[in-house]
Amino acid sequence: LGFEIGSHTHMHQLTYEQTKKEVESDLYKSIQTLQEITGKKVKSFRAPGFSITKKNKWVFEILYRNGIEYDSSIFPASRAHGGLSSFPKATPSRLIIEGAEIKEFPINTASILGYKWIFSGGGYFRLTPYNLIHSWTKESNYIMTYFHPRDFDYEQPIIQELSFFRKFKSYYGLKSCLPKLEKWVNDFEFIDLSSANNKVDWNNA
Repeated sequence: LGFEIGSHTHMHQLTYEQTKKEVESDLYKSIQTLQEITGKKVKSFRAPGFSITKKNKWVFEILYRNGIEYDSSIFPASRAHGGLSSFPKATPSRLIIEGAEIKEFPINTASILGYKWIFSGGGYFRLTPYNLIHSWTKESNYIMTYFHPRDFDYEQPIIQELSFFRKFKSYYGLKSCLPKLEKWVNDFEFIDLSSANNKVDWNNA
C-alpha cells in the first residue's frame, strides 16, 4: 500500500503572516521537492497551524494555480492561530473562490454545550479521554485527523520558558498518546486522503 504525499509547505510558516508571493514561492519549492523525491504529482495540501483564515482565503487561489486538488487546511472553530469558525459544516466540501475550485477536507468537530470541540488530532487528541474520542468517532460519518512526531515523544526536552498554559498544551498526554492512537486505529477503519477523495460524492458536497 502506498501513501498520499501532500505539501505542508517548505518552511512551515503561518500563511497569514506571509505575502502572496512568499506563500506561492514556498509552496512551489515544497511541491517540486516532494515530486523529485516521490516521482508522483503532489495534489494535496495542509497549511501550517491551519493558518488559512477569512482574511487570507486567497491562499486557495494559489493552491489551485499550483495544481493542488484537495486541501485540509480549514479548522472550523476558533483557535490560537485563527481558525475559520464561520465555516458552515465540518464535512468534505467544494470551495469555489474566484473560479478556483478546491476539494476541502476540514477538521471535524464535536459539540459540547454548543461549543465546537476538536478531538481527532494533535493536542486535542491528547487532551480528550479515549471514551469520548470513541463515542464521537462512532457518531460521526466523517473524521479527519492530524498528528506530529512530537505528539508521541514523551522524552522530548521541556521548554521551561513557556507559560503554564503552553506547557500544559504542549506536554500533557504525551506518554499515553501512542497507545491511545493504536487503540483508535484498531477500533475503527481509516483510509488515506486519495481513497477518501474517491469515496466522496462531490456532486452533492
